[in-house]
Amino acid sequence: GVVLRGASLAVPPGSRVAIVGPSGSGKSTLLRLLYRLVDPQQGQVLIDGQDVRTLSLHSFRRHLGIVPQDCALFNESIGFNIRYGRPDATAEEVERAVGLAQLRETIASLPEGLDAPVGERGLKLSGGERQRVGIARALLRDPSVVLLDEATSSLDVRTERHLVSAMQE
Repeated sequence: GVVLRGASLAVPPGSRVAIVGPSGSGKSTLLRLLYRLVDPQQGQVLIDGQDVRTLSLHSFRRHLGIVPQDCALFNESIGFNIRYGRPDATAEEVERAVGLAQLRETIASLPEGLDAPVGERGLKLSGGERQRVGIARALLRDPSVVLLDEATSSLDVRTERHLVSAMQE
C-alpha cells in the first residue's frame, strides 16, 4: 500500500532537519527513499533539482552518510570500524571524526585506544558507544548529506547535545 501520500519536503542546502513522528508515520521510509534502498512508485526524489533515479547508485551514495539505529560493527578494532568506509583516511581525519562523534573520552579510557577490539557485533561497547562509532564512520567520509535513523537513541542527553553541537560546526 501507499506509505507516504502527498508528501513534499524541501530542505535548503546546509540545513539541518529532524524528522520526528510516531511509530509508523513514515520516517524510516523517507530515509530509505533518500538512500535509494527503494524508489518511489509514484512521484520523485530530487536532490539539487535532479531525480536521484538518474544517478548511479554508487555515485549517489558516495555523497551520503547513513547511520542506522543498530550500527553494524566488525569483530575488529574501534579504529578499523571507524575507517571501514574510508580506509585511506589520515590519522588527523580519524581524530576529527572521533571528536565530532564524542568518542574521545571513551577511546582515551581504553588502554589500546583506537586499537581496542570491539568484539563480535561490537558487544564490548555500550549501545551508545556503538552508535558513536557508526557516526564517526559516517562523518569520516565527509558526506554532503548525513542521515541518522534514530542513531542517537542510546545516547544520554548530555552526549547527544554535544554531538549535535559538534555536527553543527
